[in-house]
Amino acid sequence: MKKIFKIIYNIFFVFLILIALLLIISVLPITGNFKILTVLSGSMEPAIKMGSVVMIKQAGDYKINEVITFGKISREDTPTTHRIVDIKLQEGKPVYITKGDANNSPDTKEVLASEVNGKVFFTVPFVGYAVDFAKKPFGFMLIIIIPAAAIIYDEIRKIRAEVVKLKKKKNAENGMPDKNNDFPKE
Repeated sequence: MKKIFKIIYNIFFVFLILIALLLIISVLPITGNFKILTVLSGSMEPAIKMGSVVMIKQAGDYKINEVITFGKISREDTPTTHRIVDIKLQEGKPVYITKGDANNSPDTKEVLASEVNGKVFFTVPFVGYAVDFAKKPFGFMLIIIIPAAAIIYDEIRKIRAEVVKLKKKKNAENGMPDKNNDFPKE
């Protein structure tokens, strides 16, 4: 049972560290930095499932069939992640026609190059639910409290085992019988 608990604990701990690192790195204001975003709709299914995490990074140019994320990124505004289906030139600058894979027709609004946040490099299905949950106060609290409680429990267990070991050693040195054994060891 202890071995199973330890394996689950380690997996959970590594998972939390990865989520925290991804969130921290994606928030840093580094030019050309990648961003981690959560896909909140099913418009790109089956290629990108709802609740997936996508990693995007700005590129010099974008091509037809690449998946891009465009629009404002803020608490109030949700960007869109769709596939480029056509490219037009308007005053010498590219304008992208996009479409969600699950949608029947292209998006009505054309996307200017300045509105593109980046292209999708990879996706991780369903992790977005955990990331989104971690961004909320209750989720953040659980991410701190649960691991802290697990670490404290593990440390208390180790300290208790060490105290018992020291008591046994002290009793053995003083010739006192062990509680589990009525006779002194010779």
